[in-house]
Amino acid sequence: MSGEGEVLLPDQQHAYRLLVRLSGTDAGTFAESAGVSVEEAAETLEALYTIGLATPGPIYHALPPDVALGEILLRRQQELQVARQMMAALSEDYRTNTRRHSAEHLVEIVVGARHLRQRLKEMQEQAEEEILWFCRANPIAMEGPDNNEEMPALKRGVKYRAIYERELVENPGELAGIIEAIGFGEEARVMPSLPVRLAIADRKLAICPLVPDEARGIAQPSAALIRPSELLDALLALFQSHWERATPVLAAKPDEQLDTLLLSLLVSGLPDKSIATHLGVSRRTVQRRLDRMMDLAGVDTRTGLAYQAAKRGWL
Repeated sequence: MSGEGEVLLPDQQHAYRLLVRLSGTDAGTFAESAGVSVEEAAETLEALYTIGLATPGPIYHALPPDVALGEILLRRQQELQVARQMMAALSEDYRTNTRRHSAEHLVEIVVGARHLRQRLKEMQEQAEEEILWFCRANPIAMEGPDNNEEMPALKRGVKYRAIYERELVENPGELAGIIEAIGFGEEARVMPSLPVRLAIADRKLAICPLVPDEARGIAQPSAALIRPSELLDALLALFQSHWERATPVLAAKPDEQLDTLLLSLLVSGLPDKSIATHLGVSRRTVQRRLDRMMDLAGVDTRTGLAYQAAKRGWL
C-alpha cells in the first residue's frame, strides 16, 4: 500500500508501468519481467488490484489510473482540509485561553500581504454566523475576484454584509461580482467613501489594516487582529453606523428588476456612464429609463426621484 505522504510508493509505480507494458499477465510472467519471485509478484499485483489499478487475477490487466488515483487524491484533499480546520480551531482555542492571562493577546499584529491574506481566508473559513466587511478601493491583500472563501461560506449559511466604496464599484467588472454574491445571499450597500478597511467575523474577531494608502509601496501591509474588547465593540458600532447610512445594492434580473438596480446605482452616486457600463446598456438607455421613472414618480429632478423611490419603497 502507499505511504501516508504519497499516493503510490515508487515500487508500485514501477509495477503499474510494467503491467501496462505487458498488456495482461499472470504472476509468473510478471515475476520474470520484474526480476522478482512469483510470491512477490503475486503480492504486488494484488496490491495494484486493491488500489484499483488492476483487474483481479489470475490474468491481471492495467486499469486507467485517473479514477482510482483521483478518488485517493480527493480523499487526501478532504482530509487535509479537515486537518487545517482542526489546526485553526485549536490555534484559536490556544489564543483565546492565552488572552485570559495576557492583555497583549487582545490585539495581534500581522505583517505582510501573504500573511494578511491567509488570516482573511481563515477568518471566513471559521466563521459560523456573520461576516461584516468594509470594502475600500485599491485592496491591499485581497481583490474581490480573489476571495474564494465567500461563496462556500454563504452556501453553508454564513451571512455577509458588505459596504463598498463607490470608487471600487466603478471598477470594470466589480459590480458583476457583487451582483453574483448578492444572488448567493450577500447583502451589499454602497457609500461614497469608507474610513478604514475592516472585516469582522461573528462579532468575535476583527481584521483592520494599519498602513494608510499614502504609505503603500513604502511599508509592508500590516493589520491588527482584534479580539473581544471595547476596541472591537467600537469597530462594530462604526460598521453599524455606516450600514444604516449606506445605499442598498439590489440584484437585478433582466428587464423586471433593471430599473431597481439602476435606481440603486443612481442613489449610490454613480454617473450615467458608469451605470450604463455596469448594466451593459447605452448611456441613452439609462437616461431614457430615468426620465420614465421621473414621470411615474411625478418629479422633474433626479434628487426628487431618489426621494420618491425611498418613500414608495422602490429600493
